[in-house]
Amino acid sequence: MAKADRARAKRGSAPEPAPAPLTPVPGRVADPVPGDLDRLIHERMRLGIVSALAVNDSLSFNELKELMHTTDGNLSVHARKLEEAKYVTCTKTFEGRVPHTQYTLTPLGRAALGRYLDHMEALIRATRER
Repeated sequence: MAKADRARAKRGSAPEPAPAPLTPVPGRVADPVPGDLDRLIHERMRLGIVSALAVNDSLSFNELKELMHTTDGNLSVHARKLEEAKYVTCTKTFEGRVPHTQYTLTPLGRAALGRYLDHMEALIRATRER
């Protein structure tokens, strides 16, 4: 039993009712169900990466690292997950002897981000309409 529920029980008041589940609005394309979010994009770092790439033709590893305020290892892990899902492409070249990694959002990644944003907007609308 939660602390607030125990306090209410001592006072003899009933627990607060749980909020009603979101209900679909007629005429909407999809019901906004929070659990249906694209979990791959929903993670903060990956959402930041695809969002940054959506407004830039491409970004280098160092540019993304600076934008996201993260470490090499953290960016590498999240970028690799997006690459494995074919949401981003990674191009590795050398400038002299220095490796240069460039990331680009794929059409599949752009479509996934669009679906994710549509879903979030539907959730926001449904929540505000309550």
